[in-house]
Amino acid sequence: MIDFTNCKEEFNNYKGSEKKKTLIYNNKKYLVKFPDPIREKNKNISYINNSFSEYIGSNIFKIVGFQVQNTILGYYKFNEKEKIVCACEDFTDEKNILYEFESLALSSNPDKKIDSELNDIIDVLSENKNLINVLETKEKFYDMFIIDSIIGNTDRHNGNWGFLLNKETKEIKFSPIYDCGSCLNPILDDIEIENMGEDEFKNLALNTHSCIKENGKKINCMSYLKSMNNEECNKAILRIFNNIDINEINSFIDNIESINKFRKDFYKSIINYRYNIIKDIYAKLKSID
Repeated sequence: MIDFTNCKEEFNNYKGSEKKKTLIYNNKKYLVKFPDPIREKNKNISYINNSFSEYIGSNIFKIVGFQVQNTILGYYKFNEKEKIVCACEDFTDEKNILYEFESLALSSNPDKKIDSELNDIIDVLSENKNLINVLETKEKFYDMFIIDSIIGNTDRHNGNWGFLLNKETKEIKFSPIYDCGSCLNPILDDIEIENMGEDEFKNLALNTHSCIKENGKKINCMSYLKSMNNEECNKAILRIFNNIDINEINSFIDNIESINKFRKDFYKSIINYRYNIIKDIYAKLKSID
C-alpha cells in the first residue's frame, strides 16, 4: 500500500464527518479519509472500517460502469501509529465545480423545506429543467440507488451526490460518484463478523435502510426493490443489471491485501446475497416485458 505520511499537505476545506487531510500525491490533490474513532461503548475495535467501505464501494460503482471518484487505499503514520486511510482524488479543478444536490434544493421552491423525501428530490430535479437534463439525471439517480442498495449505503444524503459544472462550456452533468464510506457496515468489528449466525446475517442483508425517505420513513432498500412498486427503480434494474459483474466484484475484494479473510468473505457474502435478490427481480421484470 502507498505511504501518504510525507505527502505535501494543504489546508483542508472539505466538509463531512470523517477525520481527513488534504494531501498532494503524484501532483494530484486527494481528500484522505482517516478511520473515525468508535464512540459506542462495548466495541472491540478502536476505529471504524470506513476506509475499506469507501474504497470497495467506490470501485463497485466503477465496475458497474459509473464515473467515479478515484480512490486509493494506503496508510498514514500518526503518533507512531499506522492508520489505514482511503485517498479520494479531487475531481474538481479551476474549470470544473461540484454543486451538491442540496445546493440545488436550496434554490428550489422557497415555500418548502427539502429534506431526503424521495418525491421532494424528484420534484427538485423536475423544477430545474432549465439547468439540468432531467431525464438523464433521474436515470442516474435511480441507477445510483440500485448500487447503493447492493452495497448497503446508508448515507446517500443530499450532500453527497450532485453535479459537475464546467465554467468554460457551462455544461452541467451528473458528478462522479463519491462518498461511499457508510456502506458495508463499517462499524462491525472482526469478532462480530466471525460470530455472526445465518439469521443475523440475513437480517443485516435484508434490513439496511437508505437515508432517502418515502412518506417520512427511511426506505428499506431490499423490501422496496422487491415490491417492484417504483417503476423508475424497475427501469433502473433493467438498465444496469447486466453491467453488474459479480465475479469481477468478488475477485476485486479477494485481491485487497490489507483486509483479512473473515472481512473479505463477509463483504462478498452480503453483496452476493443482495445481488441475487436483484437478479430475481430482474428475471421477473424481464418476464413481464
